[in-house]
Amino acid sequence: MRFHPLSVLSVLPFGPLSGIATPFASHWDDLREKHTWNSVPENWQNLGYPPADTTIDLHIALKAKNENALIDALIEVSSPGHPKHGEHLSREEVAELVAPPSDMLELANAWLEHHGVHPSTISTKHGGSWLTLMGVPVSRANELLRASYQLYQHVETNDTVLRTLSYRLPVALVEHVQNVAPTTHFGFPRTPRQEPFMRRGGATTEQTKVLGGEPGTVLSSRDQDVTPSFLRWFYKTSSYVPSAVDRNVLGVVGYLGDQPSPDDLRQFMNEHRSDATSATYSVVQIKGGGSNPSNPSNEANLNIQYTSAIAYPTTRIFYSLGGGDPLLNWLDYVLDLTSVPQTVSTPYSIPEYKVPLDYATHVCNLLAQLGARGASVLHSSGNDGVGHGNCLVQDSSGNSRVQFIPTFPSTCPWVTSVGGTTGYNPEIAASLSGGGFSVHFPRPSYQDDAVPTFLLNLGGQYNGLYNPMGRGVPDIALQAMGYPIILKNRHKKVSGTSCSTPTAAGIISLLNDYRISNGKAPLGFLNVLLYGICLEGLNDITSGSNPGCNTDGFSAVPGWDPVTGLGSLDFERLVAILSRW
Repeated sequence: MRFHPLSVLSVLPFGPLSGIATPFASHWDDLREKHTWNSVPENWQNLGYPPADTTIDLHIALKAKNENALIDALIEVSSPGHPKHGEHLSREEVAELVAPPSDMLELANAWLEHHGVHPSTISTKHGGSWLTLMGVPVSRANELLRASYQLYQHVETNDTVLRTLSYRLPVALVEHVQNVAPTTHFGFPRTPRQEPFMRRGGATTEQTKVLGGEPGTVLSSRDQDVTPSFLRWFYKTSSYVPSAVDRNVLGVVGYLGDQPSPDDLRQFMNEHRSDATSATYSVVQIKGGGSNPSNPSNEANLNIQYTSAIAYPTTRIFYSLGGGDPLLNWLDYVLDLTSVPQTVSTPYSIPEYKVPLDYATHVCNLLAQLGARGASVLHSSGNDGVGHGNCLVQDSSGNSRVQFIPTFPSTCPWVTSVGGTTGYNPEIAASLSGGGFSVHFPRPSYQDDAVPTFLLNLGGQYNGLYNPMGRGVPDIALQAMGYPIILKNRHKKVSGTSCSTPTAAGIISLLNDYRISNGKAPLGFLNVLLYGICLEGLNDITSGSNPGCNTDGFSAVPGWDPVTGLGSLDFERLVAILSRW
């Protein structure tokens, strides 16, 4: 029996090691806890120990020798006016920045060899920052990590994973390992609440509440639709014709075997963009990704149909990932490519409190690598306003308290978080728009002007329910309600930030086309631009709120707010601004 990891190990930069000698064998038994859950995570049940012959692939992420090098480089290449602006890094240059100290790599290998892991079975990637151990017997993994791997099943989806509630590392290593996977991160299950919600009705009645960026679905009434023609008119992209289509790539990431249908895309384009009926896309299957386009998902069809309708004829790639940890599997794949897509749409998320800090930090570091290489990465902010239900959150120590619930990876400072709006004249906040403040990640410097202004005006409201020093989300927001799609030759209507995210990605991809066709570098990491020179190219949203957690939530106000961020995109104004840089 074999289980593949749901997560991959992470490496964050720390200071260089000096004078570290390989410990004696007894020193490997001096252990420190890396992460633990005091109880089985919510909605998972323990099925007991796996069969004795079960093996597992382990991934160990070592921290980089320089804590700040990657983020410093990311900010430099993303900041207009900096001498290195637009000089995005190559795969090899990023690998050099995240490489661990050579003596720490040697120390890690000595630890593994002490536990019977032969060097010939260990592979290294990404500058030596990832160590992969293939086919490790679970008994040896338990010994290595002082873990207790058991089988766990999700009570709603029946997904089964091999996980441990805690793991430990030698004191000599624990501060230099970012993460080991799979260990305590239980992954991204698709629960019934994440499935599209379907009912009869029109766009005007579909304030659906669905977790995790998934669309809420109703049968289409054909009126009041937020169609591609409306979006192209409203965000002012209708007159732009892409010309760098052989050099500009828009990537769409699909989890859990999601895959779109080319037949549904053809019908959709016939109905909504008759000038683009030849639109196609390619599919890359990763770690058991979907291979049956005759059984598409709402999510995949929505993303391909709207990125195609907005960005046609830009090259589009759909990355279809299977089970396990699709986010890390995709990051591992894409960071190993010689060139990365210039724009990436990922409309999936998970409550941040369910994600171990070490895992989240690793993923965020990998997303920063993508930005440094020139990718504009957009993640949906979720569909539960400030949080679902009563928002009673239990931490890893077993303590519970009420707090607002932002979603990850949207809270990573190195992605662009996309919330939702609705209506026009005026455009207002959609009540489902996920927003708030990260517990895992501090406020990044690019938010140092915008976010404190909101907090000052908020005053003491909701004190204790959010982290005022955390990274604020979302960054932008676009139309999220009433999108018609085609699914298995039928008309449906969907809503959610997984609608606004591919729309935003399509518009950003057109901006990248404009840049590339004029001999300039792609935008890369967007947020330094959005909070800086591009602020005048956004439509400020000043009405609406995102209720949740039995509260009214935050309110959209002039300037940045944790409902709609800085506002929606105005393509023509953004082109005018970017033409000067």
